[in-house]
Amino acid sequence: MTVARSVAGFSQAELESLFVELGEAPYRARQVQGWVFRRRAGTCTSMTDLPNTLRSRLEEACPVHSSRVAEQRRSEDGSVALVVELADGEAVECVLIPEGRRRTVCVSTQVGCAMGCVFCASGLAGIRRDLEAGEVVEQFLHATRLLPAEEAITHVVLMGMGEPLANYREVVKALRVLNAPWGGALGARRLTLSTVGVSPSSIDRLAGEGIPIRLAISLHAADDELRRRIIPTASRVSVADLVAAARRYREATGRDVTFEYTLIRGVNDDPRLAHQLAELLEGLSCNVNVIPLNPVAEIGLEPPAPGEVEAFMDVLRRAGVVVRHRRKRGGDVEAACGQLRLGRLRASGGGASCRS
Repeated sequence: MTVARSVAGFSQAELESLFVELGEAPYRARQVQGWVFRRRAGTCTSMTDLPNTLRSRLEEACPVHSSRVAEQRRSEDGSVALVVELADGEAVECVLIPEGRRRTVCVSTQVGCAMGCVFCASGLAGIRRDLEAGEVVEQFLHATRLLPAEEAITHVVLMGMGEPLANYREVVKALRVLNAPWGGALGARRLTLSTVGVSPSSIDRLAGEGIPIRLAISLHAADDELRRRIIPTASRVSVADLVAAARRYREATGRDVTFEYTLIRGVNDDPRLAHQLAELLEGLSCNVNVIPLNPVAEIGLEPPAPGEVEAFMDVLRRAGVVVRHRRKRGGDVEAACGQLRLGRLRASGGGASCRS
């Protein structure tokens, strides 16, 4: 299936080149991107300062969207979970999370996931394909249109379905669009990429891209054996190598690295493991996000009790580690990674069989 590439995935230089190919002036690129990112236009035909014939040609050559919002669920806590259907019929999820003055959108980078984290719904149906840069940015645009005109997305986290560094080229391109003044206009410190650390070399490469975004590494354990139980694909990279890459990223970008630690009852929640984690991170300017497991029926794992979560965090605090309790949002609308898509697969008879 051949689908026209959406405006969202173009750099300004690429869009200028497209207009030249169409026999138009390059400045039209700035007009179009202003409509898309500032005025929230949903179609090229609504761009009233473009000639009618150009609007029609542009809608055919590169529409504003190649995807659509297929389902929307609003949580009691204000979070909004979206199922975004792609042009080929595949689907991904993104979640808008309002908190105080912050308006954060969590976006996906792949259809499904190949990492195999034992607690996550994203990978239950395996990996289908990578997203193009435009398909990543379109999630940001869909979320933006949920907000009143006077509000805007303040933060983007690449923490939805998929492993961002496994789709490196398209993800970096999407980050450049989100960071650019003509695009999402989000400062690098407002962009976060979450990775299981598929390779330390990818983290080093990211540090050299000139976009000092925030890096979050999904650790979930401080030793290799336990981490392999939680993330089966982690056998290729040691915990020590990941922490060393985090130190290099901190030195290269000046950004503190976040380590994510999902607490699973009876698996990695023993306070002795918190002592081990504190020793591993000693001397590194970082913080730890402690995340009680969001249960998935098909998986059967459970979160620790609140007191057990606090006991784990207290060990880290007493060791001098900056630790945050990342509280569950959108649980009443299945907003955790992969849950809504999994429900759609169940409903369509697609099941949750693994595809790799």
